[in-house]
Amino acid sequence: MDDEPTASLNGHNSSRRGSERSLANSTADPPSSSPTSQWERRPLSAPEANKAAQILGACELGDVEALSNLATSEYGLVEDNLRRAAWPILLGCKQSNKTTDKYNAEIWKDLPRHRDEDQVSLDVNRSFVYYPKDQSPKQIDRRKEELQDLITAVLRLHPELSYFQGYHDIVQVLLLVLGPETSAVARLSLLRIRDFMLPSLTPALAHLNLLPPLLYAADSKLCRHLSQTQPFFALAATLTLYAHDIQEYGDIARLFDFLIAQEAAMSVYFFAVIVLSRKEELFDIPPDEPEMLHSILSKLPKPLELEGLISKTMQLYDIHPPSRLPFGAWRRISRYSVLKTTRTPVEVAKQSLKEGEDLFQRQVTQLRREKLRQDLFGLMHKYKRPAGMAGLAISIAIISWLLRRQNILGSYAGLDKLPRLVLSLVQRTLGLFR
Repeated sequence: MDDEPTASLNGHNSSRRGSERSLANSTADPPSSSPTSQWERRPLSAPEANKAAQILGACELGDVEALSNLATSEYGLVEDNLRRAAWPILLGCKQSNKTTDKYNAEIWKDLPRHRDEDQVSLDVNRSFVYYPKDQSPKQIDRRKEELQDLITAVLRLHPELSYFQGYHDIVQVLLLVLGPETSAVARLSLLRIRDFMLPSLTPALAHLNLLPPLLYAADSKLCRHLSQTQPFFALAATLTLYAHDIQEYGDIARLFDFLIAQEAAMSVYFFAVIVLSRKEELFDIPPDEPEMLHSILSKLPKPLELEGLISKTMQLYDIHPPSRLPFGAWRRISRYSVLKTTRTPVEVAKQSLKEGEDLFQRQVTQLRREKLRQDLFGLMHKYKRPAGMAGLAISIAIISWLLRRQNILGSYAGLDKLPRLVLSLVQRTLGLFR
């Protein structure tokens, strides 16, 4: 029809007027929790309206790759009505029957309490500090109730997940854009930030361990200057997808466009670009003052020039992709980590929650084996005599057989008890050789 905009992914776009009419007609009413800031109310500029038509066209086609490119390029997904259409597609959410789908029904209320619900309540009570800015205390309380229910629903439906402080900051952004969409939060949790929701912090720290080799590849002099400072300064930002640190709603929504559309490693690359942008400031601080360097690096600069930082992040990624980072950094990353299972947006959108759960269990198994290995090395130091080492060799042979048998059976049942049983067996065996 004449009044319908023609949205093209090849740069041939409709008029601004047509784009705005299509936007109004093709998206659902905004959720009650959506912040109605001046940032969102302002009229779209001509380039933004031009891009809006492209985004709508990609949404209609379900074109994940095109949406990923649009979410990354200047203006991102432009505004929240478009995000409500695009984010579920990027996250791989499927249309479902709202009366039967467990993520839309309220069956979670009848499920057992999750072990972390008390901490969730404490954190939710501290949420919505910076935005939305135009709602009354009563409305903010309602937002907190929605956030509490949304997080609790995901944790009860997936009790294997471990809550971490800062998770509420991430879910808060999703709630404000999408409304209480449990499926979207579940998919983000299991498929994109799974490493942060394991029973150990080790996989999350593996993300940070990419930062030094990345900085070395980009600027070896700066990396050496920071060599006495551990990369823990990046933990809060990367763990929460920057939602804990960015105070402007428009900025965090724009950054989420980028992070949701790209692989998990991009969050680390983004932080590396921030560090590189502060090079002169960092060189003014002596390298033998790691506490001062940590203090500066743990706080994001203000204001954040997001478009420039995102563009430089993509350039850094193209020049130094993860697989080519120095010191074998990428080889040390678990193949089950989201760093390696989110390499393309199309792959992530196709992954099922069952696949996410399976990868989660494989990571748990891997963590327990690594813990067992470390405990065995500790025993090796304790039993240094030849007889003791012989006993240890016998014990390790038994352990290897047990682990192979567990793999052959293809079951994860009982793995939580296996390390304790094995260590008990090792200690008894070694006792015979004393």
